[in-house]
Amino acid sequence: MDLLLNNSLFIVTGSSSGLGKGVASTLLREGAKVILVARGIEKLTTFQKNYPEQIEYLSGDITMDKTIEVLHKLVGDRFLSGLVVNAGGPPAKSFVETGMEEWDESYINILRWKVNITKSFLPKFIDQNYGRIVYIESSSVKQPVKNLVLSNSFRLAVVGFVKTLSQEVADKQITLNILAPGFHETPAAERLFIKRSEIEGISPAEAKRRYESEIAVGRMGNPDDFGSLAAWLLSKKSGYITGQTISVDGGMIKGTMG
Repeated sequence: MDLLLNNSLFIVTGSSSGLGKGVASTLLREGAKVILVARGIEKLTTFQKNYPEQIEYLSGDITMDKTIEVLHKLVGDRFLSGLVVNAGGPPAKSFVETGMEEWDESYINILRWKVNITKSFLPKFIDQNYGRIVYIESSSVKQPVKNLVLSNSFRLAVVGFVKTLSQEVADKQITLNILAPGFHETPAAERLFIKRSEIEGISPAEAKRRYESEIAVGRMGNPDDFGSLAAWLLSKKSGYITGQTISVDGGMIKGTMG
C-alpha cells in the first residue's frame, strides 16, 4: 500500500533504537523526510548515513524544555505532517521499592514533556488545518505490567490527556492516537527480563522465554512490524481514526477491550 508519504516531514523522538527507530525506518522507506531526535549522537549520525537526503537530526534530551524549543525552531515554517512522541520508560520497580523522588522524576520523564511537546506543535497543526500525532506508550495502560508501577501510573495520564485533546481538535483534521506495545525485541524489554530474573532466581534468557509463553502468538514483537502500523496512523489514510489506544501485543492482553 502506498501511504503517500513521499517528501512529507515528520518528527520521531526516541528514534535511535527500539520502536522509535522502527517507526522512523518505515517512514524513510515510504519516502518521507524525518527529523530524528535522541540523545545518542553516534547512533543518529550512523542512521543518517543510510538516508542522507531524508534525515535531519537533533541530539538532546527531549524531556527538557530547551530541546523542544530547539526542535520547534528546526522545523521553522515548514509544513509538518506528523509527530511521533516516544521515549524510554522508568526503571522496573514495584510500588514498595519506589521513593517519592522517583515519582517526581517519572512525572517529568513520562507525562510532562509529552504535554509540553504537544503544546509546542499543536498551534502549527491548527494553522495548517492538518496533523497526525502518534504517542508510543505501553500495553500497561490496558493491563498493568508487574514491577512497572511508575510506567503503569503515568502512562494512563497520557491516555487521558490525549483522548481529551483528540475531541477538541478533531474538526481540524488533526488526529491523535496511542500505540500500546507489548513485549518487543528492543533494549527497553531487557530491563524487565533482568528484573524478573532477579525476582525468580532464573537467567535473563529464561525470563524472556517465560514472558514469551504469556504471549498468545508465542514470540516478541518486531519493531519494523510495529512501524508499519504507526506509519499508517501518520498518513492521510487514517483520517477517521482518532482518540484511540491500539494494542500491539501479540494477543497478550486478555480483556475483551484489549
